[in-house]
Amino acid sequence: MTGKINSVYTGSGVDGPGIRTVVFFQGCPLRCVYCHNPETQPLSGGEGISSVTLLERISRYKNYYGDEGGITFSGGEPLMQAEFLYEMIKLCKNEGIKTAVDTAGSVMSDTVMSCIKEADLIILDIKMDSEEDYKKYMNGSYKKTVDFLDACCKAGTDVWLRKVIVPGINDKGESVENLVSLAQRFGCVRKVELLPFENMCSEKYERIGLKFPLAGVEPMDKGRLEILSRQIPEEYK
Repeated sequence: MTGKINSVYTGSGVDGPGIRTVVFFQGCPLRCVYCHNPETQPLSGGEGISSVTLLERISRYKNYYGDEGGITFSGGEPLMQAEFLYEMIKLCKNEGIKTAVDTAGSVMSDTVMSCIKEADLIILDIKMDSEEDYKKYMNGSYKKTVDFLDACCKAGTDVWLRKVIVPGINDKGESVENLVSLAQRFGCVRKVELLPFENMCSEKYERIGLKFPLAGVEPMDKGRLEILSRQIPEEYK
């Protein structure tokens, strides 16, 4: 089976438990105003690669993963290529490599459900707090994302919730309260993380001829982010 991959990054310590290799899938249905990887948005881009070849590339680092590390499939939106992703998850499982799927939870199908059930961890990005803001800032659906979280719990798969905090958009305490409240509604959530908005990706937009929607927004203040992170209960840290 062949899929479209944008890039592969090795040695990550922030994309799931332990040391991980991150595979960035090509294609995403959303258009988040703070997207850090705009080059992954069009499905037409990227590199065509077979599942066997990709497995060979990522399994060579297997000795570095330890008991907790493994592969994180990110993007883009990896679930846009659910059939290929499912094949990769199964191949990794056969090799004893743990898998995580970093997703916005905007895609659902029978094959997506199969991916959810087979993966060891789902890292779910909660973009905003309402249907209105989802439509305004990323052309997505808050309800679809919450329904996706519900599906993960019903499948018995562990979930980490993440939210990128953007100054002037979702940087109030209420936004963190909403995220924690969402976690408490669903028993499969194991961790809650806040990530700082960065504007370094503006160079990527320039290179591919796109305007960065948040070009005038300053990076999230790390001190302010630390204060907001204190609202997260210890059970989710």
